[in-house]
Amino acid sequence: MFSFLDSFFNWLEHYSGSPWFYLAIFAVALLDSVLPVVPSESLVIIGGVSAGLHQLHWSLVIIAAAAGAFAGDNISYQIGHRFSASLQKRYERSVKGQRRLRWAHEQIQLRGGELLITARFIPGGRTLLTLSCGITNQDRRWFMKWIAIATPIWAMYGTLLGFIGGRSFQDNHTKAFLVAFTIAIGATVSLELIRHFRHRSGSSSTPLNK
Repeated sequence: MFSFLDSFFNWLEHYSGSPWFYLAIFAVALLDSVLPVVPSESLVIIGGVSAGLHQLHWSLVIIAAAAGAFAGDNISYQIGHRFSASLQKRYERSVKGQRRLRWAHEQIQLRGGELLITARFIPGGRTLLTLSCGITNQDRRWFMKWIAIATPIWAMYGTLLGFIGGRSFQDNHTKAFLVAFTIAIGATVSLELIRHFRHRSGSSSTPLNK
């Protein structure tokens, strides 16, 4: 099993060290903002590991990831804004959809930009929220300002996770990738547990992934 992982990560290292990988990071980060089935965090972490191994530059990985995410979030907002009426009808067909849309509108009004930052770290959550900002006709300049803050923070998080792994295990690339991914998964699980217990203790619920 370890031999297979070693071969896989050696193959991954070869392709992730190419300058074209910056374009791949940009494209996947963009797509993930619109279609939350694309694993953009994984690609950013891989880019960070490659930067730690001196194959890519960490600052360019951050720029590519943040630029792709910024563009994708704005596309998601535009889709929500452009098809606001039809999307609202779709959500209102079910009780769950009505609850999601009502929650998004209330939370945007209550927490605003803070929510746009935290939702960036919730798989699928950022898409629902940016789409909801468009559906509920939030001010475009306000939205772009907060997305311009949220996306670099998210990009730095993933890149630095990978970079630390790459620097710490330069002689063992497989371990570098595995350590970075383990930390990322652990952070995501911790975030979900915090959200779960906050919800149970009576805090405002967050139906982003429900």
